[in-house]
Amino acid sequence: MKRSNDIYINRINRAIDYVNANVDKNISLEELAAVTFFSAFHFHRIFVAITGETVKNFTNHIRMEKAARLLRFSGKRISDIALECGFSDTSSFSRLFRQYFETSPTEYKNGIEIKSSKIRKALYPVNTYHCNINEEELENRFLVEIRAFAQRSIAYIRLTDAFREGVVLNAFKKIVDWAKEKNLFDTETIFGMSLDDPEVTPKEKYRYEVCITLPDHFNIKDIGHMQVTVLPECRYAVTKISGDLAEVGKGINYMFDVWLTGSNYECRHLHAMEIFMDKENICNWDHFDLEFCIPVKALKNIT
Repeated sequence: MKRSNDIYINRINRAIDYVNANVDKNISLEELAAVTFFSAFHFHRIFVAITGETVKNFTNHIRMEKAARLLRFSGKRISDIALECGFSDTSSFSRLFRQYFETSPTEYKNGIEIKSSKIRKALYPVNTYHCNINEEELENRFLVEIRAFAQRSIAYIRLTDAFREGVVLNAFKKIVDWAKEKNLFDTETIFGMSLDDPEVTPKEKYRYEVCITLPDHFNIKDIGHMQVTVLPECRYAVTKISGDLAEVGKGINYMFDVWLTGSNYECRHLHAMEIFMDKENICNWDHFDLEFCIPVKALKNIT
């Protein structure tokens, strides 16, 4: 069984309490992250790791629980209950209620008993995509070290709709060709950074950056079609992953779902990195040799 740090649990409980107290409002992920003092970049992933469901599913089932109570016991009109549970119209409220309970709000208000409820099982279970391997086996497979990274200048290609076939792969090919042309391939680090959580961001809006470090005093005029920025000095939790795409997924999910939430660290407000160790085979996606790095700082107990 996964062992979560009590501080993580307490801080996620702040988000749960906030949702319970504001069921009538549309609460953004940024707003919930601020309540917990977790980085907005990584909050949703942490919430899923602790609760086992997405923020959207959690919020919806809290709303549906409240709606069911009000429908049965309050005597209020359905339109008023919809507003009180955070819905702007009764049609969207009714659709979600039927999706959860397989009956309409009117039928339930009139005494029909609920025979099937999805309140306690997510409509789209996220655990399917997360770690279901023995924790000891995962710890041995994905050993974690804390490593300090100095401030560094990078060039990058930012991609949108990054799940579309060939988009990321073509960007890596461009980076590799450019690095070889500028005699940087052997000395510099090539890596990727996911800017969005694929469990939250619509597929067509998902962003990814393909990056390469730059040596000191590099002539920016030679940067070509790329952009330049500076990554600050930071400590990262690093694990090595070697295998196919499924193995990469296991390693990443282990780092967020198990290691991070059981550690004495939390994420900094920076993006995680996938550093490609075998640069010659960086475009061979049948097998990966990479280091997955989460930006971290000491975990604080927020009271």
